[in-house]
Amino acid sequence: MNILVTGGAGYIGSHVVRQLSEAGYKVVVFDNLSTGFADALIHNEELIVGDLSDTVALESAFQRFGCKTVLHFAASIVAPESVDKPLKYYANNTRNTLNLLQACVRNGVNRFIFSSTAAVYGMPGSGVAEEESATVPINPYGTSKLMSEWMLRDVASAHALNYVALRYFNVAGADPVARIGQRTPEATHLIKVCCQAALGMRDSVSIFGTDYQTPDGTGIRDYIHIEDLAAAHLAALRYLEKGNASATLNVGYGRGSSVREVIELVHRVSGVNFQVVEAPRRPGDPAMLVAKADRIRGVLEWTPRYDNLQTIVEDAWRWEQNLAKKNSL
Repeated sequence: MNILVTGGAGYIGSHVVRQLSEAGYKVVVFDNLSTGFADALIHNEELIVGDLSDTVALESAFQRFGCKTVLHFAASIVAPESVDKPLKYYANNTRNTLNLLQACVRNGVNRFIFSSTAAVYGMPGSGVAEEESATVPINPYGTSKLMSEWMLRDVASAHALNYVALRYFNVAGADPVARIGQRTPEATHLIKVCCQAALGMRDSVSIFGTDYQTPDGTGIRDYIHIEDLAAAHLAALRYLEKGNASATLNVGYGRGSSVREVIELVHRVSGVNFQVVEAPRRPGDPAMLVAKADRIRGVLEWTPRYDNLQTIVEDAWRWEQNLAKKNSL
C-alpha cells in the first residue's frame, strides 16, 4: 500500500521518507519544492511536484496511487516570520491542511500522522509543556498548527480516520552518515546557523535576547535529533496499523539547553571561535520551552537513540561540512 507524504522532500520529511523506504514501505511524496529538494529522496521515491493549494493535483495523486495513509509535513515553520506574515501561515498551514483533509475523506484515508509543534503551547508558566498543558500559542505559526489539530480531531470524530499528532520541540542534526540534512535557504535553526558561521558562511551568530529569566539569560529549548524524530513517525505508523486510537503526543527529550550552551558546544565541535552578537528578543519567542515527553515512550514504544546534544551537533557539523563541499564544486 502506498503512503502519501506531503512535504516529504523537506528537512524533516526527507528523513522520515528515507526511514519509511528502508523499512519497506512504498512512498509517494507530494511537495512543491519551495524549501525541499528532489535529490533528498535518496531511494528514488515517487515524487509529485505540487502544492496543497492545488486541489486538482492533490485529488489526482490520491486517485493515481490509492493512498490510505498520509503523513503531513508540508508547512511554513518560522515563528518570527509568522508574526510579520500571518496570512501566509494561515494559508499554507491551516487552509492547505483543510484541503488535504477534504481529499483524505473523499478517498477513504484511515491513517493520518500530523507534523505539529510545541508552539501550540505558547509560554507555559513553568517552561515545561505536557500534553494536557493549556494550548495558548503566542504567534500565528503556533495558532495555524493548533487550528489544524482541531480540524484533524473533528474529522476523525466524524469519519473512519485515526491519527497521531506529534508536537515537535526543536529538531536538529542530520543523518549520521551525512546523506541528507537541513538545506532550507536562509535557515533560522540555531545549530545550523552556528555551523554555517563556523564555515565562514555567516559573519556572526545572533543571540536574540539575553535578559530572559533563565540561568544564563538566554532562551532554553529541548533539542531532538532528526533521526529520533523520524523514528517516532514510524512508531506512530505502526501504532495506527495495529488499530489503536488517535493520540496527540509530545516529541522531545524532556531536557533543555540554552542558546549560549549550544553556541559554546558548536565552538568546541567545530574548533572555530565564530563571532557572537547579542541582539534584542524576537517577537513570539518564549523564554523556555521543554517537553514533558514520557507519554510517547509508553504509547508508541519509542526509544530515542541519539539523546545527546553533542551527538546532534557533531552530526549537524558533519552534514554542513559535506554540504559546503558539494556546493563549492
